[in-house]
Amino acid sequence: MHTRITTLEFLASCSQAVRVIYEHWDRLRAQRRMPKRSDLDPADIVPHLPGIQLIDVRREPLDFVYRLVGTREVAERGSDPTGKRVAEHGFGANLHEVLENYRHVVAERSVLYDRERFMVPDGRYVQDESLFMPLSEDGQSVNMVLVYTHYEDTWRSAVERMWDAKRAMQPGARALLQRVTIP
Repeated sequence: MHTRITTLEFLASCSQAVRVIYEHWDRLRAQRRMPKRSDLDPADIVPHLPGIQLIDVRREPLDFVYRLVGTREVAERGSDPTGKRVAEHGFGANLHEVLENYRHVVAERSVLYDRERFMVPDGRYVQDESLFMPLSEDGQSVNMVLVYTHYEDTWRSAVERMWDAKRAMQPGARALLQRVTIP
């Protein structure tokens, strides 16, 4: 399932990590429509740096190039796209939708939240939350997009929930489950 939200309604259902990054971006912009890149201090978001990406916006023709890609993002992709075009190295279930997210942020000069489930190169399925936030040097045109990604390994999460439920059972029920579970 793919969900794209272009209003602040995403705050009602996003992960805590995504909320923290949005609130940080919102504080940086103060009364402006969007903050400058120079407003962003990595020291303020150290726990979130592995999921951060900075994408340069090029004009005429409109294009997007990875300037910086966090270590968690590189690990999920299986490669580092720094310096490469999003059109050639975009990451997600559908490249057209990935590019549409960037186009929307540039055209509307506003945030976009994207959630989707897809298979990463190592064969795992993940639930991906991506928050796209515009940055602007002149306060008018977007010259960079700050992206934060948060992944949940859906297989690992399902297995962890199963084991948590198994541990929470009464001893008699646990013994019965162990006898009927196929190894």
